[in-house]
Amino acid sequence: MTPRPSKRVLSTLALAGALGLTATACATETTTTESGVQVVSEGELTVCTSLPYKPFEYRQGDEVVGFDMDLMQRVAEANDLDLSVEVTGFEGIQSGQALNSGTCDVAAAGMTITPEREEAVDFSEPYFDATQALLTTDESIDSLEALDGMTLGVMSGTTGELYAEDNAPEGVEIKSFEDLGLQTRAVQGGQVDAIIQDNGPLLDLAKENDDLFVTAEFDTGESYGFAVRKDQNDPLLESIDTVVSDARDDGSYDEIYEKWFGQAPTDAR
Repeated sequence: MTPRPSKRVLSTLALAGALGLTATACATETTTTESGVQVVSEGELTVCTSLPYKPFEYRQGDEVVGFDMDLMQRVAEANDLDLSVEVTGFEGIQSGQALNSGTCDVAAAGMTITPEREEAVDFSEPYFDATQALLTTDESIDSLEALDGMTLGVMSGTTGELYAEDNAPEGVEIKSFEDLGLQTRAVQGGQVDAIIQDNGPLLDLAKENDDLFVTAEFDTGESYGFAVRKDQNDPLLESIDTVVSDARDDGSYDEIYEKWFGQAPTDAR
């Protein structure tokens, strides 16, 4: 099910539209590579991401690593570019603002493809299947209904927030947080009784923390996509799709998946 956009997301998209018009009127300076890809910094593929979102993207020492970053590294190499990572807020990524402003060439942030976001950015073909999940310190909280009279933490601007708004009982108090790190600290510190987020990072958190449990998953039929500036960089979009498709065909996608998730995908696309 594709959740309806909340007022918050509609406001964000309205802002993105205005930013998009501004960006069109004052075109961002770019350099074109031999492969036809436009980049904002010569010799580099600049990737915007939002942290922390382990195992897709997170800091390891001074470096940003993860599943998305390994795929982006392959895209950079395919175009004879060095990979450069810009860390920014998720709202600016999903609204297209980070791309329109020339902060980066591509957004890689575990971002679900939705019709609303497709109005603001151009997505690659899906590269990862996801669903929503519930994380809590209390294993008896195994559904949204079980949270009636309690508090649920969501991440602003995400499909998890929309799913909670559409499906949680009226008695559930919803609190918004800027990122997954703040969500996690809130549930561990008792500020909220549970959080809802994509299953990949929550399963990773439960694996690494004895006090956290994934007690429910909700099949929302979501897929992640990488994003580029709307109607501005088809060659880069084509390169991303080719790199991911080739990785699936030669088995390297499965290797990267196993590296970050501990097992090969059960149904690789």
